[in-house]
Amino acid sequence: MQTQEYDVVVVGGGPAGATAADDLAQEGRTVLLLDRQGRTKPCGGAIPPRLIKDFHIPDHLLVAKARCARMISPKDKKVDIPIDNGFVGMVNRDEFDEWLRARAQANGAQRVRAVFDKITEDADGVARVHYTPAGKNEDHAPISVRARYVIGADGAKSEVARQTIEGYEKTKYVFAYHEIVKAPQGDASHDPDRCDVYYNGLLSPDFYGWVFPHGDTMSIGTGSADKGYSLRSAVGRLRELGGLAHLETLRREGAPIPLKPLPRWENGRNVVLAGDAAGVVAPASGEGIYYAMFGGRVAAHAVNQAILNNNPALLKQARKQFMRLHGKVFWVLGILQYFWYQNDKRRERFVKICEDKDVQQLTFESYMNKELVRRKPMAHVRIFFKDLAHLFGMARA
Repeated sequence: MQTQEYDVVVVGGGPAGATAADDLAQEGRTVLLLDRQGRTKPCGGAIPPRLIKDFHIPDHLLVAKARCARMISPKDKKVDIPIDNGFVGMVNRDEFDEWLRARAQANGAQRVRAVFDKITEDADGVARVHYTPAGKNEDHAPISVRARYVIGADGAKSEVARQTIEGYEKTKYVFAYHEIVKAPQGDASHDPDRCDVYYNGLLSPDFYGWVFPHGDTMSIGTGSADKGYSLRSAVGRLRELGGLAHLETLRREGAPIPLKPLPRWENGRNVVLAGDAAGVVAPASGEGIYYAMFGGRVAAHAVNQAILNNNPALLKQARKQFMRLHGKVFWVLGILQYFWYQNDKRRERFVKICEDKDVQQLTFESYMNKELVRRKPMAHVRIFFKDLAHLFGMARA
């Protein structure tokens, strides 16, 4: 039997993989999208307006619209930051991811529910992707197909990256855990339009805890790079702090989340990474959906250019384009996490500085539009000196 051939095989059907498959299918490429499905990634589910606009996300996928963020310090100081003239959309990842996969399929990508096994190369240098179908009514014998290019979008601890990309092991991870609970009904203390962010060493030694609204449900979670830290116990403490311990728990989810882009995303021949597999989750905030989808888009563009020009060296453009547009933001957020998340004294000062209107405006403009704001240089100067004052204890906490 002749082996089926594709222009591109995309391994992983999360936001990165589904976006890459959709973009390539719309370019007229033959695309196979492999995804095992059946598992929901632990995720707060926040998507900014830039994502909604750039990727044409319909309103019905937004289960909530957050119009305020509340920052909560170790001493329970609360700073509310309103989202002026807009909102942050909240999505349920199971529904959101499936909608993205279905859109890719509707635009021409072939979908297969399967577990990726390995990549080999035939004598002519073409990649061969081996996988095992995972559907209940399918033959579970391993299958292989040929592909001119492969996009590895199979998440943190990517098997595609492990097999094909030099330096894949250099990624640093935060381990995230959250519980989905039923949202309280008729409770005046619960604001369905507000995201609560807890900066507290009792909840994480190096990250933060969150309570995010999802319509009828809520996501309550935390994360840490400390493998010995009990995230489940920390979420229990967070639920106690927030008065949420009595709410019914619907499910629990945990997974590693990368917080540093890999130094290399391609193998120079036929493989390029996207999304969590490439390490593109923002430090400090842990935001990943927008960066995953943008990463899928630049990976798809690089592959398409490599096909058009018969030049696999163009796969390098995926990482170059991503880092050119977002590398500085990742660097700034990495410094922020390093300085402000070290201990509760600094966390207290960090929440205090969030009262500053310059900080609020520039932070949310950058978050909503996904670029550093340059229009107000004096505001940046003021924030710099305020940061120094808080960091060295010269400002009143």
